[in-house]
Amino acid sequence: MTKIVGLTGGIGSGKTMIANYLKSSGIPVYIADEEAKKIMNSSEVVETIKNQFGNEVFDGHVLNREKLAQLVFDYPDKLQKLNAIIHPKVLIHFENWLKKQNHYPFIVKEAAILFESGSYKKCDKIITVIAPLETRIERVLKRDNMSRENIIKRLQNQWTDEQRVAKSHFVVDNISIEDSHQQIDEILKILKNQ
Repeated sequence: MTKIVGLTGGIGSGKTMIANYLKSSGIPVYIADEEAKKIMNSSEVVETIKNQFGNEVFDGHVLNREKLAQLVFDYPDKLQKLNAIIHPKVLIHFENWLKKQNHYPFIVKEAAILFESGSYKKCDKIITVIAPLETRIERVLKRDNMSRENIIKRLQNQWTDEQRVAKSHFVVDNISIEDSHQQIDEILKILKNQ
């Protein structure tokens, strides 16, 4: 039975960099946020979003993800509504993907909100990526066209590092790339021997 290793961390922690390193090490990695973006563009989901949130999050017939993000991160109840639309579909997609990976001893499921969504309950092990708060904010400012205020709003909708670490089996302190890769190599040795 293929084991599921959850990989999570708050915005700007560097979990995608870690996920890419794991992929380069030959581990199958499912990136939930990427799949969610694809699912959000399906005609069925676009229609559901239009019914729930109205035309204000659309430019003509095209979903404007930035407008939608602005709306849901200002109102937690609307974020819950959006998650209720997207998460079940991502879960089904993941289950189908997982069936195709059954010849691997373990796979990695990368998800920003692994704990908040409840998907951590289906993981055999969990890796949390952490970094100092100011480092995370700086990374997101460089990477995304997002204001500091919006980054703080997103942070407030996610679990804290302390909450994640308390429920994790492994923690990667992601300050330097080389050091993070060494930490992942150590974790992989442990996982391969279990």
